[in-house]
Amino acid sequence: MSYTEKEALKQLPEASSWPKFSETGEYDHMELIDYIDGLFTDVPSIPDYCITARLNTDFKGHASIWYTQMKEIHGRKNWPWWRSQIIQKYRNDTWIWQKTLSFGNDRYTVDKDPYDWCLRQSKRLIAIDPHITTEMRNHKLLTKLPGDLEHAVKCRFSKESTLDEISNTLQEVRIRTSIGRYNNHSIGDNRENPTLEAKETNDSDSEITTGFHNLE
Repeated sequence: MSYTEKEALKQLPEASSWPKFSETGEYDHMELIDYIDGLFTDVPSIPDYCITARLNTDFKGHASIWYTQMKEIHGRKNWPWWRSQIIQKYRNDTWIWQKTLSFGNDRYTVDKDPYDWCLRQSKRLIAIDPHITTEMRNHKLLTKLPGDLEHAVKCRFSKESTLDEISNTLQEVRIRTSIGRYNNHSIGDNRENPTLEAKETNDSDSEITTGFHNLE
């Protein structure tokens, strides 16, 4: 091993901190792939075998059985090969179909935390299409909002807005506008002070939009 390779090896995180893949997590195979791809980006001089040698400790449970069988059949392989095999095995048509159904059924309602909902749905979209653009992701998220909320949120962010910006905007609309309060009331969130509720509901959207930053 060259001096450069030895120095690169020192930069690798401890094996115990690497993501584990056991087939039980919904996205754990994607997390493992993203993590290892990131290592090659952060430490480009690291030898491939230093990564693949640690795969023994990354696979657990049923995934470990699969990994052991594949290694016995094919022998020592580099990371691009293992990456391809993991995707072929676990990112299959059934898994993508399940994510597509989950995305379609998970419509936003104001009783859901905007940040959790946006992150959950974004993960599903990336699972369905790893190369999805920011604009297309944002468009698909908007289609899962009630019509009035969709319009209010759409007016407040750009096509290239980040997930955080969308979540923040949705949270603002949810809490501070009459649209959000109406939807909240419609799902059974009855307030204790009806007089205050009536006063708040009469606030116009135009009065609160000054609190929003132009995200374009």
